[in-house]
Amino acid sequence: MPSFDVVCEANLVEVKNAVDQANKEISTRFDFKGTDARVEQKERELTAYADSDFQLNQVRDVLTGKMVKRNVDVRFLDIGKVEKIGGDKVKQVIKIRNGIETEDAKKITRIIKDSKMKVQASIQGDAVRVQGTKRDDLQAAIALLRKEVTDLPLEFNNFRD
Repeated sequence: MPSFDVVCEANLVEVKNAVDQANKEISTRFDFKGTDARVEQKERELTAYADSDFQLNQVRDVLTGKMVKRNVDVRFLDIGKVEKIGGDKVKQVIKIRNGIETEDAKKITRIIKDSKMKVQASIQGDAVRVQGTKRDDLQAAIALLRKEVTDLPLEFNNFRD
C-alpha cells in the first residue's frame, strides 16, 4: 500500500552553517565592534547574546537572513523571551523545532479526514503517516496539506509505492 510520512525536521547541518556565517558577519560589522554580540549553538538550541535589546534584534535579523539564504525555514525557530544577564547584556534562547506536536498532528489528520479523500492518516510518534491505494490520492493529500497548513514547515518523505 503506497504511503508517505509528514515530518517537521530542520537540516541541522545547514543550521550550523547559518550560525557560523551569522557569527562571521557579526564579528566584521562596524556597529558590533567592541560588543559581545554572538550566536551559540548547542544541539537544537541557539542562544543569541548582545549588549542591548536593539543589538539583539540585529543579531536575530542577521541569523534569520543567513538561514533564509541556506534554505532553512525560519518557522523552525521557536523564539524565547529576552533575559537580562550581568550589567546591560541580554540573551535570548531560540529553540529549533523537531517533530510534529500532538495537537498539530491531530489537526493534520483532521484536515485529511475532513477532505473525504481515499487516504488514511495515522500518528506515528512525532510524524504522521498517510496511506492510500493510489499514488494520485497521496499526491493530492500532499497538495492539500501544503495549502492548508501554513504555520508549520512540513516536509514529506519516505514516499513508498
